[in-house]
Amino acid sequence: MQKIKRPDKEVKRRIEGPVKLVKEKVLPLIMNALSEDVGGGDVTTTSLFEKDKVVIADIITGEECVLAGIDIVRWIFDVLDEKIVFRALSKDGDRVKKGKRVISLKGSIRSILAGERTALNFLGRLSGVATLTRRFVEKVKSKKVRIFDTRKTTPGLRVIEKYAVRLGGGHNHRMGLWDGILIKDNHIEGLRPVTVKDAVKKARAKGYKNIEVELDALKGFNDIQEAGIDIIMLDNMKIEDIRKAVRSRTSGVELEVSGGVTLENVAKIANTGVERISIGSLTHSAPSIDFSLGIC
Repeated sequence: MQKIKRPDKEVKRRIEGPVKLVKEKVLPLIMNALSEDVGGGDVTTTSLFEKDKVVIADIITGEECVLAGIDIVRWIFDVLDEKIVFRALSKDGDRVKKGKRVISLKGSIRSILAGERTALNFLGRLSGVATLTRRFVEKVKSKKVRIFDTRKTTPGLRVIEKYAVRLGGGHNHRMGLWDGILIKDNHIEGLRPVTVKDAVKKARAKGYKNIEVELDALKGFNDIQEAGIDIIMLDNMKIEDIRKAVRSRTSGVELEVSGGVTLENVAKIANTGVERISIGSLTHSAPSIDFSLGIC
């Protein structure tokens, strides 16, 4: 198998708070989306408007949300028509109410309508991720626990979806397989008869830090700690077992809960005393937020 080039150091950094998206990294996503939707041109608009005209349009929220994707919308219209005047009325990370005008556009009606659906798709998707993340974060805000995402992202959209997680107050787990060691159940099965304890020691000897092991049962919990593990992921464990793990873990070992985490049970999980909760649904099941574009 051909070795895949790793992302550069800028992407590889573990980011703990919202940062600006890098335009050059997002442009390929924008170009693909515009090619998919606009293709050879918007035949409806060009047929109806034989002579182009300048209009003003607003993008409005259809529901309360945490906003994410303003710059992406700006870049979409820049690609389509650099003469469009783009004005952001809110910024990424803002909590906005239903009916709020978040973006104002002035320019060619052909260009604005050509970019409408692509812009709203990105804005709705990322705002959905940020909004769901914020809901989880608020459920555990009184506890010393951090909410993490996973690699269960939309193929090709990982960088921007994980950006949206940060806007919602969450934290990024691994950006990819290249970004840290996480020994999971299939690794453990494939290693037999080599023990997980020996595998951890092997990874440590190669200089890797922040090594994490996934466990779906408490059996072997103490042995793994003795190997000098940094993080133990408790996968789909019952609350009673999570509490037992918290009581028996050694100093310096962080515990992460993953699997089956919902808005209904996340506070109960946080109350056990774990430091980390990772939630795949932040990105794979976040409902898109409703936005609309209206010509004024």
